[in-house]
Amino acid sequence: MGDVTRILIAIEQGDAHAADELLLVVYKELRRLAAQKLSQEQPGQTLQATALVHEAYIRLVGVETQNWSSRGPL
Repeated sequence: MGDVTRILIAIEQGDAHAADELLLVVYKELRRLAAQKLSQEQPGQTLQATALVHEAYIRLVGVETQNWSSRGPL
């Protein structure tokens, strides 16, 4: 059984920390794929794998669902 499958089963069973673990596994894989893709680009491009993954995340979840307030008291 792979990591993602194990984590998904844990989420279904109500493990509150499993979603965080899933995010870490998926994020790592997305960065690896982005770095691989960017290595095939023309020399001189300045986009980094991390920025590409963050951009994809924002497009997937939508900006309006994000809470961009600081960590300070509200």
